[in-house]
Order: sequence, then structure tokens, then C-alpha cells
Amino acid sequence: MKKKLKELTDEELIKEFQENNTIEAYEILVNRFKDPLTNYVYRFLGEKDISTDIVQDTMIKFYLHKDSYKSFAKFSTWIYTIAGNLARNELKRRKRRVILSLNSNDDDTEKRNFQIEDKAFVSPDRYTDGEIKSKIIEKALQKLKPVYREVVILRDVQELSYEEIAKITNLSIGTVKSRINRGRKHLQKLLKNIYSG
Repeated sequence: MKKKLKELTDEELIKEFQENNTIEAYEILVNRFKDPLTNYVYRFLGEKDISTDIVQDTMIKFYLHKDSYKSFAKFSTWIYTIAGNLARNELKRRKRRVILSLNSNDDDTEKRNFQIEDKAFVSPDRYTDGEIKSKIIEKALQKLKPVYREVVILRDVQELSYEEIAKITNLSIGTVKSRINRGRKHLQKLLKNIYSG
């Protein structure tokens, strides 16, 4: 039984979970999507703890609202949409917090310096060349506007199709392509500055 379930497609597993409430089918889907979703959300928000929380919330929503999934859509599109909505909501909450903190105190340079040092200081021997490049790309991604960052990550990191991205973001395919192109161009400029500076 176990082996058979693991061989099912995502869509067959969600159907099994919907019709028979097979918890194992749910767990297999969670295991399949946990890491790719965490990667997607982390690259979008730039914070590991919050990304982990959002993916956990995604899996809870998936569990509670399994019957809202309809078989005409790909399961991956449906679950990425849930995670994307939660990540965008987190971004909106952050913007509100930033506005509040900017208004509350002009002299918070000490706090800002601490945060920068806290994130950036890691002993050199813990990094390989590839990890350093990955960090540089990560920083550049965080500088992209969220509307571009999200679609670039979905396309270039998660390797989703334009159609899937359009469904996840609720945008037309033309808008998706345009934003990906703009996002890539902006990312190239940022990386050029980083590598030459």
C-alpha cells in the first residue's frame, strides 16, 4: 500500500485524500512540496523562520480546505497559490510595520547596524564559492520589487510554466512574461553592480 501511494501523481494523491481521507496521501504531498515551497517563499521574503511558518500555514490550509481543490487544475498550481497569497500578505504586514517604525523614531541607526551585522557575519571557512554566489543572488533578489521578484522566482528557481505562474499570481500570461523580463533585466543590473563593485 505504501509503495503504491508513493507512485501516485500529485493529482491522484489529493483525490485519495479528498475521497478517503487518507492521511498518508496528505503526508506524501507535504513531503513532496515542503522544500520547493520553502525555497520559493524564502527567496520571496528573505527570512528563513517566517518562510518555514508560511509553509506550515500553507500545509494547514491545504489540510483544512482540501475539498476546495478542483481536479481541473494542477495540484502544484493550487498549493503554490496558497503559499503565494500567504507570502504576499506577510509582505503587506511588513510594509505597514516599516511605515510605523519609520514614523516612530528617526534615530534608529544603532538598531539598523546591529541587524546588518547580525545577518552578514559568518566565518569565511563555512562558505564554499557556490554558497557565496548564492548569497549574492539572494541579496539581489531581495532588492527587486516584490511584483518582479515573485514571478522571477516562480519561473527561474521553481521552473514553473508561464501558465502556472499566471494562475498562481492571478495575472495574464502577457503580464507574467513582461514582469519576468523586467525582473531579469533589473536582476542582471544588480548583479553586475555587485560583481564589479
